Amino acid sequence: MNTEAQCHRIGEYLLAKGQTLATAESCTGGLIAAALTDIAGSSAWFGWGMVSYANAAKVGLLGVKPQTLDDYGAVSEETVREMAAGACRVAGADWAIAVSGIAGPGGGSPGKPVGTVWLALAGPEGIEAFVCHFAGDRAAVRRQTVEAALTVLDARLSAGKAVY
Repeated sequence: MNTEAQCHRIGEYLLAKGQTLATAESCTGGLIAAALTDIAGSSAWFGWGMVSYANAAKVGLLGVKPQTLDDYGAVSEETVREMAAGACRVAGADWAIAVSGIAGPGGGSPGKPVGTVWLALAGPEGIEAFVCHFAGDRAAVRRQTVEAALTVLDARLSAGKAVY
């Protein structure tokens, strides 16, 4: 997977449309924002990358409801949807990608094993979310999460419609 090429396409699309992107990251700790800002000129379409690793950050920075975290946990569809919506709201962005997962080596459970990651993409037409199950160590899970997030965003922007 060529993440640099994906980031270039994402930037070209957003620039052509006069739109902006924000990220809300938990398990990746800012790696998605780092990949995007590796592209020269990305400040024209990327202005905000929020790392909300702790639940308190999800609540205080992105407006995730404490009840959502209590009912569904940090690694859930409900939480990443609220993270993505919050990132758009806080940044005033047209698009946001949000991720929350269990990178390991600990922290997993039978219902949410290590490698479980939820992603959400917020855009002008609403929010889409899905779950991924990645294999490997912590670094591999984080790398695969970045790749999946960029793939979803690239495909969505390129297709102009839902990718799943």
